[in-house]
Amino acid sequence: MAGEADVEEILLRGSLELQGRLVDASNASFLGTVELSGVSLTCIYKPVAGERPLWDFPHGTLAGRELAARLVSEAGGWSLVPPTVVRDGRFGTGMVQRWIDVTDESFIDVVATDGLEPGWMPILEAEDHKGDPVLLVHRDDPRLRSMAVFDVVVNNADRKGGHVLPDPAGSIWGCDHGVCFHNDPKLRTVLWGWGGESLREADLEALDRLEDALAGRLRSRLEACLAAGEIEALAVRARRLRREAAMPSPDESWPAIPWPAF
Repeated sequence: MAGEADVEEILLRGSLELQGRLVDASNASFLGTVELSGVSLTCIYKPVAGERPLWDFPHGTLAGRELAARLVSEAGGWSLVPPTVVRDGRFGTGMVQRWIDVTDESFIDVVATDGLEPGWMPILEAEDHKGDPVLLVHRDDPRLRSMAVFDVVVNNADRKGGHVLPDPAGSIWGCDHGVCFHNDPKLRTVLWGWGGESLREADLEALDRLEDALAGRLRSRLEACLAAGEIEALAVRARRLRREAAMPSPDESWPAIPWPAF
């Protein structure tokens, strides 16, 4: 099986063939394969030309933000973002990311208000399509908690339930990081269950690794993906989270949960 460095080389230099469009995606996204030296991988390709303009993110920058999320994930040791590159494809420059085959295991769910089970954390009380009260919940899982820490650092404005991908090997991956790294606070996530809780030792170590990486080669690699102010804002968020050593809680300044939540 190819290691991650080999996977990135295949994604970057392999021949890219598209199989079809993912019609439910908000931006143009295509399922494809990349092949290099007889090794073939399934991937997702998101061309810059297919990005839908957003009022708060500069047009043409989503692919770079996806790559930046991968770089930060690896620098901190979170390993939550699948191998990702930016390269040319049929519709021009875009993001190419390894496709993750997922299990049907659920980590975010909607349950009746009296249906909260041990090991699950309530996030939001709402009403279903019949007007009955329900709870949005997620698992109290250390892998998911690491993703919540990562999302704070990258300022993820769109952590939906469908962006959490459990694979058959027992790993959890995150996808769709195109609306991260804004200078202003924009954290929107379904992973609020640990709000106010102290960071774990593993979280502090990850933040220390990220700070060291930002003092070295990581910063120059991010310069190809993000504006200078966004890189500095990333460093400030990481230092603040390390200093406060606690997970943030929602406030009134910004919608706390993306819509739809899945």
